[in-house]
Amino acid sequence: MALTSYFNTPRYWRFSTVFSPSRAEARQFFFDTWKKYQDTKLLSALEEKALDIILMHPEYQAVLENREKYIGREFSPQSGEANPFLHLSMHLAIREQLAIDQPIGIKSYYAKLLKKLGNAHDTEHVMLECMAEMIWQAQRARSEFDGALYLNCLAKQLR
Repeated sequence: MALTSYFNTPRYWRFSTVFSPSRAEARQFFFDTWKKYQDTKLLSALEEKALDIILMHPEYQAVLENREKYIGREFSPQSGEANPFLHLSMHLAIREQLAIDQPIGIKSYYAKLLKKLGNAHDTEHVMLECMAEMIWQAQRARSEFDGALYLNCLAKQLR
């Protein structure tokens, strides 16, 4: 799995973070990916996916050039400032969902939304909204992420 190959290095590897990196590790992944791209170094498959997302978001590239300022910065919803790392991570999560069609059927919803909206970026943003809603509901109810509700939200976007 690509995620494990990135974190399976002496600098980042800890068994408990292979599938759930800390906030700092997740952010470092994006900083490292951007730096490797700028230095024209070889990227892993996961880093290539992340880079594609970063390139779609030029507004976040300055953030990725200033690790010291942003590695620990808090981005609260109350401030009205978007969290670039959360946004990029959610794009990446959607792409990973699509790669394995989980929850089952998400590829079909993606294809239908893509046809309706006309481009991948806008399609992913609609999916991000549904994902964010489902995460918020799961946190509020202290329950697991509900894939069926997620797909229902995507279905509503097709109407």
